[in-house]
Amino acid sequence: MESVSLRLDEPPEVVNAGVGVHGVSTAYEVFRLPDLWQLHLYGYVGELSVGDAVHAIRPGHVSLVPPDTEVGFHYRGRSEHLYAHLRLPGAGAPHTVPLMQDAATEGALLAGLLKHAVAAMPVSPTRASAEVWAVLWHITQLTVTEQPGRQHPVVAAAQAYIEEHLAEPLSVPCIARAARVSHTHLTRLFRAETGLTVVAYVRRRRLERARHLLQASTLPIPAVAAAVGIADLQAFNKACRRELGAGPRAVRAAGVPVAHG
Repeated sequence: MESVSLRLDEPPEVVNAGVGVHGVSTAYEVFRLPDLWQLHLYGYVGELSVGDAVHAIRPGHVSLVPPDTEVGFHYRGRSEHLYAHLRLPGAGAPHTVPLMQDAATEGALLAGLLKHAVAAMPVSPTRASAEVWAVLWHITQLTVTEQPGRQHPVVAAAQAYIEEHLAEPLSVPCIARAARVSHTHLTRLFRAETGLTVVAYVRRRRLERARHLLQASTLPIPAVAAAVGIADLQAFNKACRRELGAGPRAVRAAGVPVAHG
């Protein structure tokens, strides 16, 4: 088995989470969980056997094994990993991911989320499930494949940077630096994935946030404009009319929907 498919539109039910310690009394174990998925984030070197496939285990690698799948672990002395055993509700579009992946720069984030899940498990299984749900979504983004719903990591990094800096000046070169690519490469990837230029995407996200603040808060209009990085009120009025179909006062009064044309 090289890959698995999971659906994540609803949260998992985490039955158990903890720190697994193996390899102390034996160098090889074979087992299966009849009804539960196994999520492991490894801190050791070893091997995982699933059917005829053998996957190298390295620190920072993460694996996801479906229910009722027999697995074999080869240890090289004391071996520790963070784990969660869970049920998935099976709702939403399928995401196909490698059974074993290198979490790379995401490893520290995944470890933090799983440690939160482990700590929450005795007192709040619901919170533990929320932490593991976040881990699973991150896992779907570790490897780029040609399938619907999978973001290119460069585009995802650029979008995350944009969301965090909407109130600040944003240029394509500065967004590209944050995503660690050239602005030309970012422009090409962004248009291929979103159908928009980076500039158009930033404008849309600013005005979508502005619409939310206009309709859901009592913030003065100048404060809303500043909060989305358009401090000039005349420019903000023009942007609202172009993107939202009406000026900010009308958007606030009537709840005009965002125009996506």
